[in-house]
Amino acid sequence: MEAMLTGFTLNVDRTQNITVTVTGDFREQYEELKNAPVEITIKKAVKHRSMEANRYCWVLVDQIAAKQHLKKSEVYRNAIRDIGGVSQDMLMKSAAVPVFRQIWEKQGLGNQIEVIDEDEMGWATVRVYYGSSTYDTAQMSALLDSLIQDAEALGIPTITSKEEERMIGKWARKKEQTDE
Repeated sequence: MEAMLTGFTLNVDRTQNITVTVTGDFREQYEELKNAPVEITIKKAVKHRSMEANRYCWVLVDQIAAKQHLKKSEVYRNAIRDIGGVSQDMLMKSAAVPVFRQIWEKQGLGNQIEVIDEDEMGWATVRVYYGSSTYDTAQMSALLDSLIQDAEALGIPTITSKEEERMIGKWARKKEQTDE
């Protein structure tokens, strides 16, 4: 549920009141939960990619794969590794890497790990890549830019940069309208 923090009060007894304004209808949940202990998590909302951008991503992946005689999954996974801002380095015991890889990569085609370094003490540095289903607008734009460059280098027709901007911005504009 999307919400906005709209107030904060520090009380004399050092407790704190946080006012949250929600966009949906919360009355039923409120009646069920009021005066009961609850757990809450508050994090900054991110703009997710548009479905139109996702569809175009897969059109490009398909055309690049066909032109290069590769599997679509290989083209997609390579594109994810080629862009920045969609990975994180982690340190773990080398023996844990195979199990971690199995669990991580089951979460989506784009989720992948790469062993960067292993030492003689049994520790490995792994780079964890996130698949595009988790991307925000900027990350999806970077993925599309990379795929468009690859497609153009292969002589595959692509959309104009203006069309790409419209596609990426479509979801953001829709979200802004619903927030007003």
